[in-house]
Amino acid sequence: MGFVRVVNMIPAWMSGETFQDSEPNIAVNPERPTEMVGSAFTVAPLSLAAAQMGSGSFSPIYVSTDGGSTWALRNIVPGNGRFGTGDITVAFAPTGGTIYAAILNGDNGRMQILRMPSIASTTPMTVLLERSGPDQPWIVAAPGDRLFVANNDAGWSPRTALVDIVGGASASSPSFMFHLIEHRVTSGQDGPPVRVAFHPDGTVYAAFLRWATSFGSNVTFDVVVVRDDQWAGDIDKFFDLVDAADQVEGTRVASDRYLFFKGTMGQERLGGDLALAVDPTDSRTVWVAWCERVGGAGGTDWTLQVARSSNSGNSWAPILRTITNAKNPALAVNSSRLLGLAYQQFTGAQWVTRLELTSDAWATAPETHVLHQAPSNAPAQAFFPYLGDYIRLLAVGRDFYGVFSGNNTPNTANFPSGVTYQRAADWVNNTLLNNNGVSVVATSIDPFFFSWFPRRPFPISPVSRGPITPRAPIMPRAPIIPRAPIIPRGPIGPIPSSGSITREPAAPTDPEVATQQGPAPPTDLEL
Repeated sequence: MGFVRVVNMIPAWMSGETFQDSEPNIAVNPERPTEMVGSAFTVAPLSLAAAQMGSGSFSPIYVSTDGGSTWALRNIVPGNGRFGTGDITVAFAPTGGTIYAAILNGDNGRMQILRMPSIASTTPMTVLLERSGPDQPWIVAAPGDRLFVANNDAGWSPRTALVDIVGGASASSPSFMFHLIEHRVTSGQDGPPVRVAFHPDGTVYAAFLRWATSFGSNVTFDVVVVRDDQWAGDIDKFFDLVDAADQVEGTRVASDRYLFFKGTMGQERLGGDLALAVDPTDSRTVWVAWCERVGGAGGTDWTLQVARSSNSGNSWAPILRTITNAKNPALAVNSSRLLGLAYQQFTGAQWVTRLELTSDAWATAPETHVLHQAPSNAPAQAFFPYLGDYIRLLAVGRDFYGVFSGNNTPNTANFPSGVTYQRAADWVNNTLLNNNGVSVVATSIDPFFFSWFPRRPFPISPVSRGPITPRAPIMPRAPIIPRAPIIPRGPIGPIPSSGSITREPAAPTDPEVATQQGPAPPTDLEL
């Protein structure tokens, strides 16, 4: 079993905030995994925030430089609307420490692709591209100074699944190309989520939900995967995977699936769940996860499905994992070929966030960690999405890093894997506290960071420990009394030839008893 850590990302000085900080995202510097950036629907704080970070029409990004133990906010993302920024995803360049983001600007809703030079930057992010139309931009940064931004662009109706390709992303004048990856007839659009993932050998995959038919909220869809074998740098981009049945670009992983678009479950909206991951050791192995309503229009569930291809997406094995009433699948594969699946499941009374890890595609029971579990009816939903239309999971080497959003009640029963809070909290009375450490603050939705390591990481950050009890003072020893001189023994006589030598049995000693203490209660940390 590996070691899991969970951290609430709201800084201590924001202990009084009660916003619905949903739909989180994360990026980890592959060259220095202690550096991370995160995002959520977090509105730029006023008052204290203005004094600490400056004011203006900018929303915040979360920053950690100690491996996720603590998080700070930087007010550097253009646009600060009702939800802060709109949809936002983030990525680190493979080398050099540059950070990129793809957002829907909170002021005007236009997609922007952004850049900041390093984790230390405190100036507003540079806008590389801005255009209207896209929804749910999903960014990854690839070698060769490339960016891939998957998105769903209503302006391209009836085929709306696109990948924006940015070349020379770190240059002053990058190049751009918008590429349509849907090649079949649709009912008028593709589904909102479009995902992209790559392998270092230049293989790039993208996945989307083709809406085959739609009548009101009733939609039948196909799960489609496309591929490009040359970093999407050739003329015909994403044309390297052809469906054997209809000879159209893009293999249909699953066909004629049903969803009730914008149905609800546990105060959350449904209709667009999708995840994609490539094995970093083998570009032929690709994983995809999606959600659907089993049983068609007469069904009542929202079921997560996971499938795998071992031949570059040309064919797909039968469904390998099925989870009823779950959403927000997130996939990643580490350097040991261990697959991570994170998701959020509705039990009827709770939202439960889990991390599963499998090395054999669930042929045996996976390693499972419950990261969070809390009532699904609290707090009351303020807007959609309640938890988010997605969460994210990444692998760097053998380690996994991720984020999710959920109820922030400080109750140890809600965090079976443990948790660390920066914001003030009373763990005895299960209440959040304001900056003064006294006034009670209402429960809300917060972003949470989590990580998994195959072995306990060292050194262990003090933030994850309980309060340190000072040792008792060291008492000086008594003076050393010199021993009396040693008197030489007389000669040893011969041992008798018969009989046995007997010794007095040693007096029994009490073994040292190790007292096992339960986990220390979470501590309230002031930054």
